[in-house]
Amino acid sequence: MQLYNKLSAKERATLIEEAGEDRLTLSFYAYAKIGNPKLFRNYLFIAWDAMEVLGRIYIAHEGINAQLSVPAKKFDEFKNFLDSIYFLENIRLNIAIEHDLKSFLKLKVKVRDKIVADGLEDESFDVTNKGVHVDADKFNELLNDPNTILVDMRNHYESEIGHFKGAVTPDVDTFRDSLSIIEEDLKEHKEDKNLVMYCTGGIRCEKASAYYKHKGFKKVFQLEGGIIEYARQVENLSLENKFVGKNFVFDHRRGERITDEVISNCHQCGKACDTHVNCANEACHLLFIQCEECSKTMDTCCSNTCKEINALPFEEQKALRKGIPNSNKIFKKGRSEVLKYKH
Repeated sequence: MQLYNKLSAKERATLIEEAGEDRLTLSFYAYAKIGNPKLFRNYLFIAWDAMEVLGRIYIAHEGINAQLSVPAKKFDEFKNFLDSIYFLENIRLNIAIEHDLKSFLKLKVKVRDKIVADGLEDESFDVTNKGVHVDADKFNELLNDPNTILVDMRNHYESEIGHFKGAVTPDVDTFRDSLSIIEEDLKEHKEDKNLVMYCTGGIRCEKASAYYKHKGFKKVFQLEGGIIEYARQVENLSLENKFVGKNFVFDHRRGERITDEVISNCHQCGKACDTHVNCANEACHLLFIQCEECSKTMDTCCSNTCKEINALPFEEQKALRKGIPNSNKIFKKGRSEVLKYKH
């Protein structure tokens, strides 16, 4: 029984290229009580591996969070499988706006403490007691209301390249950082203002809306399906698009173009740019914004030091990394002092 990947990302990429078949990038989430996350994890892996599904999936006692790449010809089989699971029947699937055959190159199904890391130890609030879900039309209507406060529940490196007009965009690295900051900043408006939230696909807002209702906010709303579904509805229904820029996504694409506006800058030269890259130095791997010119000059590195290290033979690079743990510190998103035009 296979419960892990047997192919490397490179080997998988080659197979995908050779197959030349369309794949769909999609995501979904569900808050539900899962008694045995490990058993459920294994069940999903076996089924999805057989369907050639790739992606990153988190399972916890509180539910499932999935970002996937599915062969287009097997989509119906995949959907029927989901419908066979009681809490996933007719689940909304956020289909990507821009597809990429290599958005995911491995199937990773992991058991976590929570499907969205929130840093909360308060178990007294009910995550299913969520705010009011609104579609794109109602969302736009709420944004036109002067009594509305719009909050971006994503991280700074996400909102930097694209956000809704007039949104509060907290300067945070993680979702858990934003919860207390927003609560403190808006505590005077628990009774009188509409608290409207949005994120990429809805999962962070789902938990945040339940949390803020628990904290006493009376008028809590969230954008159903997040930015992904909003962009689809705006186009299909010919609605005003109040989003500007690019939508950050957590796969190899790193972003989907929503509008033509480029609202951010290359972190190295300051030129208008909204392309995220990871530093080519594996010991750094910093996520930052880099234009094509700087990418060529710097060999897709964030600094001259990393450029020099990246030019060394692989074994020498490996030796330099030996004994140095890959902590979260080296994965800080765009916070490095070497970036002159960082957010």
